Formats: sequence, C-alpha cells, structure tokens
Amino acid sequence: MRLRGEHLKQLAAQRNVSREQLAQAIERTGLSGDRALSAIDNWMKGRDHPRCKAADIAKLAAAVGAAPKDIARFVSEVRHHRGSPRKAKLLVDLVRGKSVDEALNLLTFTTKRAAVNVKKALNAAIADAERAEADVTALYIVESRVDDGGMIKRFQPKDRGRAHPIEKRLSHITIGLEEKARA
Repeated sequence: MRLRGEHLKQLAAQRNVSREQLAQAIERTGLSGDRALSAIDNWMKGRDHPRCKAADIAKLAAAVGAAPKDIARFVSEVRHHRGSPRKAKLLVDLVRGKSVDEALNLLTFTTKRAAVNVKKALNAAIADAERAEADVTALYIVESRVDDGGMIKRFQPKDRGRAHPIEKRLSHITIGLEEKARA
C-alpha cells in the first residue's frame, strides 16, 4: 500500500487539517517532531521517504476524516521474475488501465509465460485492497510496469577451449490499483 500524496493534500485542504495536525497523528517510534513534519512534506510531494507504512496511512486517513482506501494506492511487486523485461512488458501494457475483472480474464487466457507472475502481482494487490475495505469491483489498474532485475550469467562451452556467455535476464513486475471515483 502506498500513499497518494496529492489526494492527502486535497483532503487536508478541504477539511482544514494542518501539516502539524497530520504530523501529530503519525507520531511513532523513530518518527516524531520535526521528522514527522518532514515525512508529511515528503509524502505530500509524492516522495516515499521515510517509507509510509499501512498504519501511517490509516492514521492519516483518520486525521482527515476519510477511509484509508481514499488516500492509498494498492501496489504489489513480483521480484526476480525469470523472464526478460521485454517479454513481460507486453503483458503489463495489455492490462494497464483495465478493470480488475477484465485484467484477470485477460491474464487467465493468455499463453505467455509471464502471465502467471503478472496475475500473481495483481491478486496480491487485490488482497491488499480487500484488507483496506476497498470495493473490488471498482478497482482498476493505474500503475503497471516492468523493471530490469539483473541477469543470471552462464557459459556455453565451445570448440577449442572457448566459452560463449549466456545471459538469462530477470525482471521485477509492479502492479498498482486504485478505486475508481464514484460520479
């Protein structure tokens, strides 16, 4: 779960909640006083430093009088997928912007190998949203990306003592969900 800083900023402005009140709401061990104020400023600017925990999001939501699902993005990541980023990107581009039901349907009937891990990341993000009491039927994919995850390096022996390198690429698959606003 990640905090959506722009939504927090809007809700705080609407409800006349100051930065100091938000900082008091999230005070915990290692995050108090000026550090809490600095964290609030960073989070409102879209930076995730220090890491915003689920408990912090719940406290901030209570402080502005909203549900945690209103200020959070439900993100899940599958790290070290055993496939190249280029091949996984095809599937991630396929589901971006789709509703959760439509994306699950597409991934279930896709024959590509990366579909298993993309679906795994999507199911984990859905479970995270359910824990925050979000409406699963109103969820859609707002963030889907594939990052390079390094390489496994091997060698293929060849004639006359030579060796040709083999690079087996890995990738990190990230899926982020938000609840569609009711009109």
